[in-house]
Amino acid sequence: MPRYFEDYEVGSSAELGAIHVDADEIVAFAKRYDPQPFHTDAEIAKRWPYGGLIASGWHTSAMMMRVIVEHFIDGETSLGSPGLGPIRWKLPVRPGDVLRVRARITGAQRSRSKPDRGTITFEVEVLNQNGEVVMTVENWMGIIRARPVPAADTA
Repeated sequence: MPRYFEDYEVGSSAELGAIHVDADEIVAFAKRYDPQPFHTDAEIAKRWPYGGLIASGWHTSAMMMRVIVEHFIDGETSLGSPGLGPIRWKLPVRPGDVLRVRARITGAQRSRSKPDRGTITFEVEVLNQNGEVVMTVENWMGIIRARPVPAADTA
């Protein structure tokens, strides 16, 4: 059953799911998109202040997005995101970590110009297996409305 704009309740929050962090995926992602030595070479990374291989923040963001797509937004009604608020990578993400994603809806705005849609705002926290917050971000997502109203009736 599709999840429409009206189904996202401001103030609600949810634990969305988890994803396992794999060393080979850290290295493969970083070699292609963020080729810094502490992301691409476990031996060199040991000499860095992090003490070992860590995931790129962009890889952490991509893993977060996968969980959001699989467990929060609906592929039938999502219109994608017009942008993000500040991203904060608070702690290193390491091979073997299990990341959980938590989302809290902080806003919902019907479109004034396109009555068939609205935008939800939600804060996301990514936590490791120890319950430590490793990343935060504010996200906006366009969502199809279940009951579009004529443009003249939107506020």
